[in-house]
This record gives sequence, C-alpha cells and structure tokens, in this order.
Amino acid sequence: MNVDEMDLVSQLKDADPLRPEAYQRARATLRAAMAESGPAPVTEFPRARWRRRTVGTWGKVGIGAGVAAAAAVAVVLAATPATRPAAPTGSASAQAPGVTSPLMILAAHITADSGPLPGNASLIIKTQTIGGQRPDVVYSLYTDSGALYAGDDKATLMKAVARHQNLADGMDSRDVKVALYAAAGNLTTARKQMAIVSPGDFWLGLTGSAQRAAWDKEIAKEWPTLKAKGMKTPPKLPTGQALQTIINNRVWNNSVEALSAGGGNPQVRAGVLRLLSTIPQVAVAKSTTGGQATLTLKAGSALFGGSGGEVLTISAKTGMPIKDTEPAQGNVPSSVSTYKVTRVTLATIASGRF
Repeated sequence: MNVDEMDLVSQLKDADPLRPEAYQRARATLRAAMAESGPAPVTEFPRARWRRRTVGTWGKVGIGAGVAAAAAVAVVLAATPATRPAAPTGSASAQAPGVTSPLMILAAHITADSGPLPGNASLIIKTQTIGGQRPDVVYSLYTDSGALYAGDDKATLMKAVARHQNLADGMDSRDVKVALYAAAGNLTTARKQMAIVSPGDFWLGLTGSAQRAAWDKEIAKEWPTLKAKGMKTPPKLPTGQALQTIINNRVWNNSVEALSAGGGNPQVRAGVLRLLSTIPQVAVAKSTTGGQATLTLKAGSALFGGSGGEVLTISAKTGMPIKDTEPAQGNVPSSVSTYKVTRVTLATIASGRF
C-alpha cells in the first residue's frame, strides 16, 4: 500500500466545505481498498458509504486495481449525491437465530412495549470522531410518514425541512424500510432485501445460472480496466462460505445504517435486532455504559474479510444506538460514533426548538 496515496485521500476531510457524509463515503472506499490490497482473490466494488465491506462484490466503481484508483473514486464520491433506486428482492440465504438470542429477546420486548409515540418524527444526532480529529456531526430526521431529512447542524436541518428536501429515495431510507419490514415480517425475506439494498449487490439476490450470468456480465464490462491495472485473471464468482460472509457483511452494514437513521422508531430497532441476530460472526455481551445497562455487539474480523472489526453498543432496554467503534487499520484512522436519539415534531424542528 502506498502511504502517499492514502495521505492524499485523507486530506479530503480537511477540504471545505466537504460535508461529513461525503467524507464518510470516501472513507468507505479507502477501507475497502485496504481490504482489497490483502490476499483476497475477488475484486471489491464498495457501496458509497463509509462502512467497511468485505471483498467480493460489485458496485458502481471498481477499486480492485489498487488504492490509487480508490483515491480518485473517493474524490468523485465526495461530490456525488447519495441516492439510489429501489432494490429488487433476492435469494440470500438466512441463518436461523436461536430462540434464546438476546437480540431476538430484546426485539420482542421492544415490539410488545411499543405504543403511541410522542411527536411525529425521530431525530438522531450522530457525532463521529475520525482519528482524533475534530468531530463531524450529522442530524438525521426520520418522520413517521417516511420522509428523511439530513443536515450537519441545526440550521442546515431546518433548511432541508423548509425546502422539503426529502431523501426518501436515498440509501438510508431504503435501509430503514427493510428494517421496518423485518420487525414483524419473514426474517429470511428481510435478510434478502437488506443484503441487496445497494444496486451494486443485486447479484447476491440471484441464484444458479442467473447469478452467474449477472456476475459474468459485470466482469466482462470491467475486465479491460482491471487487466490494464495488473490483474492476471478475472475474479471468480464467490460461492459457499465466502458468499455467505459477503451476505452477512451487507446485512450488518445496512442494518447499522438503518439504526443510525431511523433508530428513534422502536419498530426500526426491533427489525435491526432481528436481522443482526442472524449473523453468526456477531457476538453479544452484557455491558454497562454511562451507568446504564447495555449490550455490546462485536462484529469480528471474519465479517470483514479478515480485516478489522466493529463494535456497536446499544441500550439493553430500548435497543437505542449509543456508540459505534471501528479500530484503526493501517493508515486509515479509527472511527468512533456516538448517538443522541429523541422524539420531536416537525413544528419544533421548523422553529429551531431542538
């Protein structure tokens, strides 16, 4: 890995007026590139968000050629709107959670206790610190009617609401919709839908000859570029456990994003917990955070192609997100996110009383 290339893209964080979400999306490309620089045999085309993914899938841009290509991609992503069309259903197989899974138990408790909610929207303020630098803040407002507004401070959130800048067709909103279905719907179907939220992952929802054809089509389109960058043989279609790991990786990443955007809704939290309970690489332990009972969900390195890991801390009573930590990896710094979740009304947002 070339340090200068990594340093080049790390400077994106200091570019003004680069929004926090844009840097996070660029950072996703770098983390995927780092995984790609390892021994994994399959090319990674990352979802345009900061979350780390395993190698072995396709998206809008390729980075299998190396970190230098990822640097260029990151710059593009930083200026590209984060929207995408609806995803099709698929055939990602499910893992059966145990009846005593603490996540399933908590999800059932949340569903049983959920009743009329105050207000008409949920506000999540996410504060992310990357490598000890100045924290970035993202305000996500998810309304009970399904609208999603975002800003990086109170003023920009108020402006987004006033201008009706609804991101309901964006990435996070798709994740939230699947989580809402997962709260009471068929868990196998929910896993399929969550795994293929990104159009670049559509092949994960296919099987047999259809999946092979979709994979081969993408390979044929990208192969001239990959070959020119030094790849000797075309990437092979992942199968067996490798394929299941990729599916589980997508379910984890997209579920945590749903929690980050819509976690103020108890049904979103219940759906996310049910989905995460199906991932065998996730260990759950009781903990205490700030004097309150919590659950610590540790996603091991196996979920990320042997590269790094992630720890999510949630309330043991409500499932509310509290903290999300990714360790440093090479020249990509650590990331620590904390969450403040409240119920509000659109009127209070419009007036600035929040």
